[in-house]
Amino acid sequence: MKKAVIFDMDGVIVNSEDLWQRAEKEVFSSLGVKMDEESCNLTMRMTTTEVTEFWFSKHPWQGKTFEDVEQMVISRVIELIENEQCGIVGIKEFIEELKSSGLKVGLATNSPYKIIPRVLSRLGIMSMFDAIASSEFEKKGKPEPDVYLTVSRKLDENVTECIAIEDSNSGILSAKKAGMTVFAFTNSGKNKNLKNADYVFHEYSELNMEMFIMN
Repeated sequence: MKKAVIFDMDGVIVNSEDLWQRAEKEVFSSLGVKMDEESCNLTMRMTTTEVTEFWFSKHPWQGKTFEDVEQMVISRVIELIENEQCGIVGIKEFIEELKSSGLKVGLATNSPYKIIPRVLSRLGIMSMFDAIASSEFEKKGKPEPDVYLTVSRKLDENVTECIAIEDSNSGILSAKKAGMTVFAFTNSGKNKNLKNADYVFHEYSELNMEMFIMN
C-alpha cells in the first residue's frame, strides 16, 4: 500500500523549462556570456547555482557576484511564471483526487526554495502539499537522492511507501536511488529517455487512484 505521492515541480506540475531557458539566456547574455545550444542542453537539469557556476567557468563576468546573478535568474523566472499560463493540464484535479483518497502529497525539486510557493500559489495548489523540499538545501541535487529522502522524512513515510512523479532521467535516478517507485510523465511526448521509470504516462487523465494505492 502506497501512502504518499511526491512530485517533481518543473515539467511535472508547471511547464517552466522554457521559462528557465528564457530567463537564463536574458541574464547571462546581458553579462556578455556567449551561450551555445549544446551547453544550454547540458544545464537543463542543473540547480540554479550549478548553472551559474557553469556559465561563469566558460565566460567569466565582472561586477556581479554569483549570488547576484543567481537571484537575477530566479527573479526573472518568478516574473515569467506569474505572467504566463504554465500549469500542467489536469494537475490540480489529480492532486485533489490524491488528497481525497487519503494519500499524502509532497514536492521534491532542484529549483530554489524561493520559487516553490510562487508556483504552487499561482496554480492554486499550495494548501494541498504536506511537505516540500528544495535541493538548494541539500549537499547534492538530483540525480542524487537527497531531496527525495528529505521529503519522505518530512512526510514521515518509508521510501518504499512513496511514489515519485518525474519527467527526466535525472529525476528518475534520484527517486530510484532513494528507493521509491517512479511514474514518469512524458507531457504528451515532450519528455524523452524515461526508460528507467516503473511506469510511463502521457497525461494525468490516464491515471486512477488504484494505480497509486495498490502499486
